[in-house]
Amino acid sequence: MRNPLKTILHFYYDGFRQMTWGRTLWLIIAIKLFVMFAVLRLFFFQPVLKGTPEEKEIHVATELSNP
Repeated sequence: MRNPLKTILHFYYDGFRQMTWGRTLWLIIAIKLFVMFAVLRLFFFQPVLKGTPEEKEIHVATELSNP
């Protein structure tokens, strides 16, 4: 009897190797994830804690004290 983990990995390896449209779809998914996490983060999710450690401490203290 084969190792179940090895069997599962072999199953997926064979599936990905024999794909035709699947590779294109995985490429589209990868590009989409890159856009979501890299590009949008640069423009919309700027780091709040900029500056020196003292400025970071002041910012965190004010955010915690003001509900």
